[in-house]
Amino acid sequence: MAIFKKAEKKLTLNDIVLPEHIGIIMDGNGRWAKKRGLPRTAGHTVGAQTFRKIARYCSDIGIKHLTVYAFSTENWKRPKEEVDAIMKLFKEYMIEAINDFQDDSIVVKFIGDRTVFPDDMLELIEKNEHDSKDRTGMVLNIAMNYGGRDEIVNAVKTLAKDVKDGKVDVNDIDDKLLSDLMYTSGQPDPDLIIRPSGEYRTSNFLLWQSAYSEYCIMDVLWPDFKTEDLDKALIEFAKRNRRFGGI
Repeated sequence: MAIFKKAEKKLTLNDIVLPEHIGIIMDGNGRWAKKRGLPRTAGHTVGAQTFRKIARYCSDIGIKHLTVYAFSTENWKRPKEEVDAIMKLFKEYMIEAINDFQDDSIVVKFIGDRTVFPDDMLELIEKNEHDSKDRTGMVLNIAMNYGGRDEIVNAVKTLAKDVKDGKVDVNDIDDKLLSDLMYTSGQPDPDLIIRPSGEYRTSNFLLWQSAYSEYCIMDVLWPDFKTEDLDKALIEFAKRNRRFGGI
């Protein structure tokens, strides 16, 4: 006698609880271009288009916080032509966002060391943050000139100065105090970090905040990343048993 098993229901976003905060390492732009015989800058251009699409999709489906890794403190080591192209795209995005997000509810924040940017870029960064600060929708953190170790070092320096100045007692230092000095202060830690491109490393991204984050490594280069890929990652996340060190 044949035994028929009941088919397992295929989950959709309507069946799951979404993570509150997602981090995405936007990786694979250069390799995407190389595979097509194009300059690496072409990969960054297409990757920027993917970023716009995915950011809006996250907002539309109800993600509350999205942090994207756009440019690390180590990326300055890349060829000048490539760095200049990335900075040009960054500037174009900031100009576009001022107008393009006027009717959106997205709050735009930039995390990282801003001291290296020229005055015109700093003005655009500050205008984007100012114009969006009263919105009530998804918080979009764009990590530019960002490094997790650098972030922790800066937090420790601030804390050391506060101890020296008598503002903080050394015995009162705890993880919350340090968390409040991170760029993402006031936001929940990421529940899920997605890394397209198939690489298995954190690349200095949200080192403090990701202590209990779930990782999803996806074998697709960032310019090819689609909303369907994000859905797969969210559904995979929903199946995981998060114990936070417990049983």
